This record gives sequence, structure tokens and C-alpha cells, in this order.
Amino acid sequence: MVTGSGVKPEPATAPGTPARPGGLRQGSAVRSLCVKAAPESRGRPPPAPLRPAPPRSAPLRPGSPGAERVGAAPMEGGGGEAGEAAALREALRLLRIEPAAAGSSAAEAGGAAPCSRNVLRKRRRWERVLAARRRRRRQERERSRARRDGGRGAARRHSKALAEQRLLEARVSGPRLCVDLGMADRMSLKETSRLASQIRRLYGANRQAEKPFWLYLTEFVVGSLIYEECFRMNDGFSDYLMDTTQESYLDLFPLDAIVYLTPDSENVLEDIDPKKVYILGGLVDESIHKKLTLRRAQEQSLQTARLPIREYMVKAVNTKNYHSETLAINQVFDVLSTYYKTRSWPDALKAGVSSGKGYVLPDAEK
Repeated sequence: MVTGSGVKPEPATAPGTPARPGGLRQGSAVRSLCVKAAPESRGRPPPAPLRPAPPRSAPLRPGSPGAERVGAAPMEGGGGEAGEAAALREALRLLRIEPAAAGSSAAEAGGAAPCSRNVLRKRRRWERVLAARRRRRRQERERSRARRDGGRGAARRHSKALAEQRLLEARVSGPRLCVDLGMADRMSLKETSRLASQIRRLYGANRQAEKPFWLYLTEFVVGSLIYEECFRMNDGFSDYLMDTTQESYLDLFPLDAIVYLTPDSENVLEDIDPKKVYILGGLVDESIHKKLTLRRAQEQSLQTARLPIREYMVKAVNTKNYHSETLAINQVFDVLSTYYKTRSWPDALKAGVSSGKGYVLPDAEK
């Protein structure tokens, strides 16, 4: 109510109504609005006491009982009272807006809360543990690989030492095998390359043999095509344990110790004598040189022999009707080496004579 000396405060709520939480000054705002409208309503009966607004937890909605009471409260006095009611409704609407609370709720709903220091510390510690485990596993793998490589390396070194020892023993007391390169100038580049490849295979098989031969390359002229191809195609050729010379085998061995192996000979090789030197003609079978090695041996008055292919093998039926006793030098060596080890011509011929030559063992034909 308004007096001459000032405004007398009136209670914001009716007796028995609970106070608005948070110390909200809704009553003060309402009284200030009433004071502004008081000069127009002097001499009129005081308006009905205002009813309190509902709590924040239950905002007013159109059609609710609270909204009906606030919007349809009986006001007397015409236009002044209507303006007062409008101002009151605007004040209540403003009082229900909480920007700070709305912003914090949106932040909580928008993303997860940041990790605490304790969580971050545990995470970093776990990452260090995982890194240490990976490092230990890698070191264990490297140690295991080193042990395996060391074991294999020791085995390889031991095998190499044994092979070298056998070869050196064959140089003193074993049979000798010589590849005659005096006819290398009759071959083309392709044939020469094939011969160099056969020499590599022959040496590799002899190195692995339990009872090896001692090898010679005669008339191995420095700068010749076969010389260049042997060094080009065979890695470590200069370290091969064998004798290479530009001289002829006639200058190295006595004539009665030489046996020239040629498929055109009429003599059959029956056994291998460690005191003999067996000569292989350094030719490939791509270009057929009829009886070239036989004529060469006869001109030099040398003993000749052939492998006992006809005696232990039979001709196989094939579409081309092809049968050949001409073998590559590494195939001839396979026959000689196997026989020297097993003393069995069938086993030796089976090891060196391929089915493509048109000959097979009688048991294989059945």
C-alpha cells in the first residue's frame, strides 16, 4: 500500500505459501511495478493480493492451472490495471530465464568431460609398459635369429671344410677328370655359354660327392671366349678347387694313362681306375659334330671308351623315335661319380642319362 511518507513493504507471498528457492526477488520486482502504477489508482480500492508464481521446476504452460490464475486474475480499474497485469506477466517471464544454467547444461550434453590427471598418468604408464614389451620381444627375436644363423653358419663352414679336404685328397690319390677345351673355337657364343654353365654344374656336383674326382681344364686360354664366359657366368670361378692351364693334356699326363671318353668309341668303359686320367670333350650337343672327339683321340693315339648305355639300357618308344648316347659333360660326370661310389652301372646310368635321350633301364620300361 502507498502512504504519504513512502511505500510500505508488503509480503510477496500469501501467508502459508513456501518461499521461492534461491532467494529470488520476485516480490521486489512486483512491488516496484505496483509502485509505478500507484499514482493512477489513488482513491480506488487496493487490488487483490498477488498469488506466488509456481516453482522453477514446473514452468507454466498454456492451459495449466497456474497459467489460468496468472493470466485471468481479476483486475479492476480499467486500462491501468491491464497495463499492470501485462508488466507483471513480463516480469514473471523474465524471471524464469536462466542463461548460465542453460549454457552449462548444453556443455555437459555436447561432449565428454576431460580426463583427470590420474587417468592420464595411468594411460602414459600403460603405454610405456607396452613399448617395453615390444622392445623385449624384438630383442628376443634378434637373439634367436642370431643363434640360428650362427648354428647354420657353423654347419656350413664345417661342410665346406670337409668338401675341401675330400677334394685335396682326390688331388693326391683319387681319379682325375679333364675337360678338353681345345675345340672351344668351333662353338658359337650360345654354345660356349652353355658349356660354361655345364662346367659350373660339374664342379658343384663334384664338390658335393663323397668320393670326388680331381678336375682339370686344359687349353683354357686366357682371353678366349670360353675363358670370358666361365668368369662371367660362374661366381667365384677363380676360387674353384681345380687345375686350369693353357697347356694340353698331352703335356701333363703320359699317353698310356689317358682314356678319352667319346660316344663313338667301340670300347666299353667297364670300370674306373684311379690311376687313369679320363678326358671329356668340351663340346655341347647343339651342333652335331660327327665323330669329332673320336677322330681327335685317334689322331693323338689315345685310348678311347664309351659309357655302357647300350649294354644296360634299352631304347624307349617315343613319338620322335629319338635315341642319343651323346651327353653333356655334367651328365657324364654324374654317371662316373655315381658308379665310383656305388659300383653299379644301372644306378649310375639312371642318375646321369635322362629319359629325353630315348634310353631307359629294362625295369623302367616294364
